[in-house]
Order: sequence, then C-alpha cells, then structure tokens
Amino acid sequence: MKTIQKSKQFKFYALALVAALTFSSCSNDDDNPAPPVNEEELITTVTAIYTPVGGGTAVTLQYKDLDGEGANPPVITVSSDFEKNKTYNGTVTFKNELANPAEDITPEILEEGVDHQLFYQTTGTLNPFTYGTASSNFDKNGKPIGLQSVFATTGAASGKLTITLRHTPNKSGANVSAGDITNAAGSTDAEVSFSISVQ
Repeated sequence: MKTIQKSKQFKFYALALVAALTFSSCSNDDDNPAPPVNEEELITTVTAIYTPVGGGTAVTLQYKDLDGEGANPPVITVSSDFEKNKTYNGTVTFKNELANPAEDITPEILEEGVDHQLFYQTTGTLNPFTYGTASSNFDKNGKPIGLQSVFATTGAASGKLTITLRHTPNKSGANVSAGDITNAAGSTDAEVSFSISVQ
C-alpha cells in the first residue's frame, strides 16, 4: 500500500473501470525552504455526495480502496440514479479511513486552494456540472477550487462523470475558471470516473 507525504499535496489516480490505484506526492510550492516533514499520509476513499434541492434522495458516488495495491480491487459505487428535473448540490471529500478515527484530507486541499482546482467532465447525454457559488468554493484570489458543484438535470440521460483534481493549474487560462479543463495545464492529482444515469 502506497502512502503520501503529509507536508505535500497528494497525487491520486483512479478510473471507474480500472482496478488500480496509485499514490505519489506532488511538489510543495510554498516559499519555505525548510525540508518537508516525512510524515506519511494515506488516502483510501474519494466520495462525491449530491443532494437534491427541495428534498429527495441524495446520490453518493464513491471510490474506496482499503488495501491500496493489495489483492482486493477498489470498490466503486453509485448509490442510485439521479432524478429528472432536479438540481443537485454536490461536495467531494478525500479521506484516510484506515486512521482511527478516519482522517479527512479535504481541508488540506482548501488550505492550498490556489494550487488546486477540480474539473467535472461529462459524456453521453448528461448535462454539464457547474461550480457551486459559496465563497468556500473559491481560493483567496477568487478563482474556483471546485470541491462543490451543481448538477441540474432535465430529461433522461446517461454517460460518465469524470472528476479531475489539477495541481498548479493555470486558473487564468481561457475558460478555466468556468470549469473547462482544456487550457488548465498543471498536473493531474486525481481523476475518478463514474457511470451515472438520470431517470
């Protein structure tokens, strides 16, 4: 099972149809020249929860790998279909569930928000996902971090949702602040794909 350095951001790569999980560290961009602390930190779980506005059943998308590169494949689940003509508010979290109690890694992404941005890409007939408008979803420069997203459904649809976390993206690139990954550059810290449907 691989681990990451606590003093650095994580790099997590996962695909919904590929039973593999890789962790490595990405560079620490702060101005402190002191060497990093070699305290290791493990990420086992990525969860996106979408709650419908006005009531209804929340949809949970989750990638969980409790033995890392061990013999057991990761468990990738989608709790239910999304409903038509609903608006869903979503949040993404990253955890180490082998710690006792489970450790939420998400605050580290927020703390280093200027160096991170999540992107939501859809295929098939799915409507686009957009960023939530709460101030906590943006870095100190007013650029999106993107841990919160909005999915507004209309008619029946299906396809894949890919959630990508970029490290040191060009947040001033064309349409990047609107959620377009095309000109984001940077390096991919996390990429998780889920097959979802609207019924």
